[in-house]
Amino acid sequence: MYTVSDVESISKHDDEGPIELEIVSPVSPSSNVSPPHGTELTGPHYRLYKRRFLGLFGMVVLNIVGGLSWPWFGPIANDMVTDFDFTLDQVSWLGNIEACLYLPTALAIPYLYARFGLRRCCDFGAIALVLSAWVRYAGTVKSLSTNSSYALLMLGQCFAAIAQPMYQVLGPKYSENWFNLQGRTTATMIVAIANPVGSAIGQLLSPLVGGTRQSILILGIISTAVIPFVFLVQSQPRTPPTYAASTPSASFSHLARDVLFGGKTHGAKMSRRQRFDFVVIAWIFGILVAATNTFSILTAQIMQPVGYTDDISGLMGACLLLTGLVAAIATAPLFDRVFTKHLAICAKLLLPILGGAWLSLIWAVKPHNTGGLFAIMTILGVTSVTMLPVGLELASDLTRNAEGSSAILWFMGNLFNVVFVLVEDALRAGADADPPLNMQRGLIFNGVFVLASVLLIWLIKGEQVRKTIDQEKLAEIQQR
Repeated sequence: MYTVSDVESISKHDDEGPIELEIVSPVSPSSNVSPPHGTELTGPHYRLYKRRFLGLFGMVVLNIVGGLSWPWFGPIANDMVTDFDFTLDQVSWLGNIEACLYLPTALAIPYLYARFGLRRCCDFGAIALVLSAWVRYAGTVKSLSTNSSYALLMLGQCFAAIAQPMYQVLGPKYSENWFNLQGRTTATMIVAIANPVGSAIGQLLSPLVGGTRQSILILGIISTAVIPFVFLVQSQPRTPPTYAASTPSASFSHLARDVLFGGKTHGAKMSRRQRFDFVVIAWIFGILVAATNTFSILTAQIMQPVGYTDDISGLMGACLLLTGLVAAIATAPLFDRVFTKHLAICAKLLLPILGGAWLSLIWAVKPHNTGGLFAIMTILGVTSVTMLPVGLELASDLTRNAEGSSAILWFMGNLFNVVFVLVEDALRAGADADPPLNMQRGLIFNGVFVLASVLLIWLIKGEQVRKTIDQEKLAEIQQR
């Protein structure tokens, strides 16, 4: 058997590079670290690698850029109508098509992960990102007809819909593979909010970098420039950081059967309560993602009829997401170290506030209320973005399947996104309304639906099965 000093010696000379030794214990059979000839190691061994931060940085950058294209056309919707002779509905569909194609892509990612691993999935996303950039830019050639331009822009958005979920869905799996219990929620948070940050940057940049054609060119340049960051991401370390990271996830079809009909995940049967909690979390997560994304896509259509410019509309959407970034960075370490086993309680406290803020937009979207609207955007950002990693971690803990549960949650978000955009577009007032083309009825639908949904959080128990097992396994090691 190895002594502590023996293991430390191996750690310092591991060809994987410098690492931090978290748990000094014998190596598990699944580890790729081989002991010297004539020695035997038994039991689990957990280890943290410093390179996890490089991979996290790569995932964040790619996720940010993956989120740029979705709301890019929202703040410049009216300019797109003028320059390309599109209709407002057509411009809305440039964002909506990503939500539609996101659905099958998200559900395919767990299968791709099982077949190719995390790194290859990221490579696929990078290729799609480059294709989306330059196919979309090809649609800005002035000699093209309106239909041809629109077809190329739509095709570019289709490729973007393949790239975006690769990094978004696999974020919780990356954090599970590389981080321990003291950093897993924070890592999930950082990757989860990267995409909304990209959306905020997209809303801010698209009306500020020139005309519509120049704006699309800038998006293409950014999408191409970040491709080298994919080389920072590796699938998993030689030695896992936790018990959960050492056990392969069940197949996605197995997870779906467990949730719908009951069954066993990793030999442990999901109780009826756990299945109910997961369904409620997936529903609420989907509604909140849809509400935020729909607001991003329709920002100009919501704000311009009551007197706000494209620049102010973009700043309001950016305010929502960037204030959420600050709040999420501040709270994620608390979820890792203080409220580790109380994620459900935190959700029960914050979600009703979030629902009330969405409802208040019914009365707040009016002329000369810039200050009030920015205050509401701040409340929405602080509560909604903070809840992103909480929902993803709760779902992963309940199912013990990080990539599968993440795929379902993001699938729900984009499914509801399609519904919300179509419904709120249909509820837009006519040209003879006062003010013309206002979105008052859409705001009523959004606010009432969100508030009614988030109150369901009080029905869940939120048992964190995965985290409990990890803590038990860690305690067993420490007692040896």
